[in-house]
Amino acid sequence: MPATVFFAVLLAAALHASWNVLVKGGHDKFVSMSAIVIGHVPFAVLALFFFPALDIACWPYLIAGAVAHFGYQSFLLMSYRLGDLTQVYPIARGVAPLIVTGISVAFLGVELLSVQYAAILLIAAGIISVTLVRRADGLRNAPAAISALITGCFIAGYSLNDGWGARVAGSPVTFYAWLSIINAMVWAAAMAIVRPGVVRRMAANARMLTLVGGSASFIAYAIVVWAFTQAPIPLVTALRETSMVFALLLGVFVLKERLDLGKVVSTVVTLTGAALLRLAK
Repeated sequence: MPATVFFAVLLAAALHASWNVLVKGGHDKFVSMSAIVIGHVPFAVLALFFFPALDIACWPYLIAGAVAHFGYQSFLLMSYRLGDLTQVYPIARGVAPLIVTGISVAFLGVELLSVQYAAILLIAAGIISVTLVRRADGLRNAPAAISALITGCFIAGYSLNDGWGARVAGSPVTFYAWLSIINAMVWAAAMAIVRPGVVRRMAANARMLTLVGGSASFIAYAIVVWAFTQAPIPLVTALRETSMVFALLLGVFVLKERLDLGKVVSTVVTLTGAALLRLAK
């Protein structure tokens, strides 16, 4: 993986972790998620003025991507309601690269080196191992764990869809800008039906989250979508999930969570996988 792509995806991982911490700290998770999703729109509209137009052939990918992102966001919130997301969310983040890799190799003709397979497995193992070192009931809470697995399937689905869609579009940032706008419209419409008043409360009480979280989230995934066009999708997906390392660091140093040996081991395993991705030729 080229150095530019590698470090760009690491930056995206750090930004991804930062907005997840912001959502985690919100009292109303629907307001927080609405702030992130709708907060994409100003940056998406701005991007349309600075990046080339997309190929119309990518519109099926935009529709499929909007469905996949909405599913991910919905099951993410369901995981919050069913259990401690910091316990079960690593399952979703760790499973996604494995699904993407399996589908890419089995059905999409992607070829990887042995060291790249090892790197993906290490990153996934390091992330999933976080659930094994937590003391709460993340794994024993079956509904929450199932919700996390479904979330992981949606992550894998939108990663594959967006990677191929961005390639067809010819302009990855423009592709994601339109996807963000469509996703925001779908989310706002859904909230109007199932959670009336959420968007109004977001506009009144979550302006900073909308600006800061929305910008961090949009920039993070715009980088990832661009990276999908520069390197194999399974490698980018796996590296992006190192966001869990940044989330653990933010948890320890910002949220003052306890640092224990299990977290250190999980972090080392994940970073070892990331190093292998960088060193693989």
